[in-house]
Amino acid sequence: METPALDLQLKILPNSPGVYQYFDKNGRILYVGKAKNLKKRVTSYFTKRHDSHRIGVMVKKIHEIRHIVVASETDALLLENNLIKKHQPRFNVMLKDDKTYPWICIKNERFPRVFPTRKLIKDGSEYYGPFTSFKTVNTLLELIKGLYKLRTCNYDLAEDKIRAGKYKLCLEYHLGNCKGPCEGLQAEAEYNKNIEAIRQIVKGDFKDSLHKFREQMKEHADKMEFEDAQLIKNKIDVLKNYQSKSTVVNPKISDVDVFSIVSDEGYGYVNFLQLSHGAIIRSHTIEMKKKLDESDPELLELAITEIRQRFNSNSKEIYVPFKVEAGENVKITVPKLGDKKKIVELSQRNAKYYRQERFKQMKIVDPDRHVNRVMAQMKEDLRLHEEPRHIECFDNSNIQGSNPVAACVVFKNGKPSKKDYRKFNIKTVEGPDDFASMEEVVFRRYLRLLNEGEPLPQLIIVDGGKGQLSSGVKALDRLGLRGKIAIIGIAKRLEELFYPGDSIPLYLDKKSETLKIIQQLRNEAHRFGITFHRNKRSKAALNTELEQISGIGEKTVVELLKHFRSVKRIKEASQKDLSEVIGNAKAAIIYQHYHAS
Repeated sequence: METPALDLQLKILPNSPGVYQYFDKNGRILYVGKAKNLKKRVTSYFTKRHDSHRIGVMVKKIHEIRHIVVASETDALLLENNLIKKHQPRFNVMLKDDKTYPWICIKNERFPRVFPTRKLIKDGSEYYGPFTSFKTVNTLLELIKGLYKLRTCNYDLAEDKIRAGKYKLCLEYHLGNCKGPCEGLQAEAEYNKNIEAIRQIVKGDFKDSLHKFREQMKEHADKMEFEDAQLIKNKIDVLKNYQSKSTVVNPKISDVDVFSIVSDEGYGYVNFLQLSHGAIIRSHTIEMKKKLDESDPELLELAITEIRQRFNSNSKEIYVPFKVEAGENVKITVPKLGDKKKIVELSQRNAKYYRQERFKQMKIVDPDRHVNRVMAQMKEDLRLHEEPRHIECFDNSNIQGSNPVAACVVFKNGKPSKKDYRKFNIKTVEGPDDFASMEEVVFRRYLRLLNEGEPLPQLIIVDGGKGQLSSGVKALDRLGLRGKIAIIGIAKRLEELFYPGDSIPLYLDKKSETLKIIQQLRNEAHRFGITFHRNKRSKAALNTELEQISGIGEKTVVELLKHFRSVKRIKEASQKDLSEVIGNAKAAIIYQHYHAS
């Protein structure tokens, strides 16, 4: 697929946090950057005047813009770092260093130590992070140290060495920072309980720790040790504000490929995330055109094979939103909750954004393709025999039985065709009878189209439930059009769609484009009908009292109301005041009408 022009690529960027990548015409990566708002940040490169010669040169070389959407600025920062290290783009001069983000390590050993590190060693130890700054790590470790007494020495505390008395208590024990496991003064089970609590803290689950902090604070307060109580309170505040969960990283998720798909009637959009040590190192989305109405699992299986070959991926585990086949040597996981589920959701979000971009491109570059897609979707959703290129929707406006009217709005190719809108005065129905009124206007509308040889719609929508739908069907029966035009009713309350002869309504996805177009039709018909009804009532109210006076016409009524502003003032006016506006003869008629008694 040919790369869209830069101005089009800029238009379709989302207003979301994420990472963007610039590529030159040969596909070489030029630059990786992060943004709180991708659209604003990337657009600024092309609209601002740059003082830096380096930036100016880079902008001239940009041929393609790619981006990855993430949940937060922190995620964007971490992802940017991973991508820069992997690709080492030419223009990321300031970030081409050996900086790595800090982790918290729970060492794989007896009586584990807990400490910060920038290096991940594959020795079975647990690593949590990475964190965006050492300040966060130190604050967290300080909290842990204040709550749990842990050893800091690097002794090998094997059971036989402790029993042999190989180690002596150090200063940390005498300062009260350690309980002396090196001399067997603390049981391993007790120590491991503390380690489990620490795991929960670094994962962001610190309910038990907060409870213990509050108990400590209360104890200090009871002893009138208010300074110590305040110090504990400060730690509680920091702990409450601390958040360690990140959708981008989780140290337990390593060497994993993540795939997800969103699709419509014509295309599938598959996103691929590659994770190493819990961090995303690659994101790629492909578009797949359906040939034989393939299902999502079929498309995803094809995409997994293609993408893993293209990127030479040897990951032993794949996360997907539903079960698929991907070879004998690969473990397929369908996460149900937790961090793994969040990673799949992140992949799905990127696939959805890519699909939205393609729709925007279609609307700008190929609007017909967008219309064709929507029409095909409506045909499928509404179980029609043909695409509803021409839709007409009817609505009755009948307030307290007065001035009954109806409206017909017309949509062509999913858009309003206002020149084809029609309004109806109800002629054959006495009183407020919505069902009979609907039958009358549907009959009149299509009798006229038939007589004039005008094209008929593929779909008729009546605003109302089963009763209004039955009335519309009767009208089509009388005209011999039953079965030639599809007709459905939409009930207002639950957006239920009713079909002739089917007592069970159809419920569409609330976010579907089909339902949105039907709602737009219904709302437009209601608006058009209400406006017509309101105008008719206003005119009727204007005419009722004054125009019933013999010898007074509409022009005279308008002149009087312009001057006196209300019928009440006209009644109260003197004959002289009236004659100054409409002349002596008509003034005498009106004055006599109201003052004859």
